[in-house]
Amino acid sequence: MTITRIELTRFTAFETLDFHPSAGINVLIGANGTGKTHLMKVAYAACDITKTKQSFGEKLVSSFLPSANALGRLVKRLPQSSKAKIRISRAENLHLSIEFSNHIKEPGNPNVKTTGATEWSKQPIESVFIPVKEMLANAPGFRSLYSRRDVHFESIYDDIISRAYLPILRGAAKTDSQKKLLLLLQRSMAGKVAIKGEEFFLKNQRGELEFTLLAEGLRKLGLLWLLIQNGTLTSGSVLFWDEPETNLNPQLFATVVDLLLELHRLGVQIFLTTHDYAVLKEFDLATKDTDQIKYHALYYPEGSDGVVVESHAQPFMLNESPIATAMTSLYDREIKRSLGGAP
Repeated sequence: MTITRIELTRFTAFETLDFHPSAGINVLIGANGTGKTHLMKVAYAACDITKTKQSFGEKLVSSFLPSANALGRLVKRLPQSSKAKIRISRAENLHLSIEFSNHIKEPGNPNVKTTGATEWSKQPIESVFIPVKEMLANAPGFRSLYSRRDVHFESIYDDIISRAYLPILRGAAKTDSQKKLLLLLQRSMAGKVAIKGEEFFLKNQRGELEFTLLAEGLRKLGLLWLLIQNGTLTSGSVLFWDEPETNLNPQLFATVVDLLLELHRLGVQIFLTTHDYAVLKEFDLATKDTDQIKYHALYYPEGSDGVVVESHAQPFMLNESPIATAMTSLYDREIKRSLGGAP
């Protein structure tokens, strides 16, 4: 069951936001500081607690790491007392809500009002959040350190490493679609991923190369291979990926886009952020009429201090796209230079 609606009130950069994602792929664009990652973290936290049974407030704190772990610091900064409210929907009658003031410190404070959590968690959601920073090369020893020490890492880093270590599901045969995805990744990486102890290796006919010596872009492909291989990314799951193009060779953009489209066709709901024109164009070229994909531009309207969203089924039909604005500026300057600097 996919996420159908996200409503935010006075939460971080948002004054009010009513976000209706696609059941398929959602591409979030916007200038830095417009809350793209925050929006994904909120949705991921709601998904993750269906498996861990952690409270929504606790997961928000561990995902965002506000100073002193004070939940109230996630309330939009205003000169007076205020409250934040989050409401996530999966169906017309299945909602998870939380409300808290900027004076709240502990997420377990009785003044934190959470509703719908019991029904929400009765139908667990398998979810994955892939952060911008690649973590598999740093995985050995990280989980034990994170579980025993108060290290300043958001829980999403521990979560993704734990999911990468998961063994294959017992008795779960690969579908033809999964086999196709794994084969595409193996060709792109020139090998498969092996785990020895807590180390990850790229294994092929030439031997085994540890992830610390492997290009970061290939490590990202390796992570996808693991998540498909061990059954984490399958029909009904939700994938959140923050800037997949980071440290990735542009020649692999088409491969990643094809993989994401195939995952969507497999039944995975996807949220991703990007700042790259080439990523948008690859989606534009590879999307079929039957694909469910939406592009969402987050921006501050003129004269407002709250982020709003504009959504469209076509990436270059958005009015508030900083990517399109930057590309238009480059084109205009190139034309000006070709004309000898004439106005």
